[in-house]
Amino acid sequence: MPFTPTPIGGLMIYDPVVFPDDRGYFFESFNRLRFGEGGVYTDFVQDNEAKSGYGVLRGLHYQAPPFAQAKLVRVIEGEVLDVVVDIREHSPTYGQWYGVRLSGDNKRQLFIPRGFAHGYVVLSETAIFAYKCDNYYSKAHEGGLSYNDPALGIDWEIDPAGIILSEKDTSWPPFGRHRK
Repeated sequence: MPFTPTPIGGLMIYDPVVFPDDRGYFFESFNRLRFGEGGVYTDFVQDNEAKSGYGVLRGLHYQAPPFAQAKLVRVIEGEVLDVVVDIREHSPTYGQWYGVRLSGDNKRQLFIPRGFAHGYVVLSETAIFAYKCDNYYSKAHEGGLSYNDPALGIDWEIDPAGIILSEKDTSWPPFGRHRK
């Protein structure tokens, strides 16, 4: 099975079967039946794509209910460290983070259920990041966590002096004071 559970419940790594040949490669990045066989049942309604340079950190973002979002994330080109924080209050892993390297070379994807803050930092010169969401974006329900909150202790795998943030991403509160 191409799905690997992580130490955080509901969070799954998907390694698609890639068919390379002399023309390039082919793989299914999403197939509703295959994902259902892996225990992932979600109806995606929106696809997003972002291109960023080395050191750009986007996150940690989430959507509060009723606009919470599950996501299926991947990198088309380049490499990122993808990080999630469990913000599900009654979860045994509440407040824990998990990180995985996603790249255009490894084709690995991460399924993130609702109830997680999400972010990534670009480790390559540039990266094209794509993701599916199961709910629409709502500015009124947008939230975030401070990427460098010492209580979370996230290792972003790059020199903190090299991190590039948007103005919005510099203003998110620490974990204990996030919007619920």
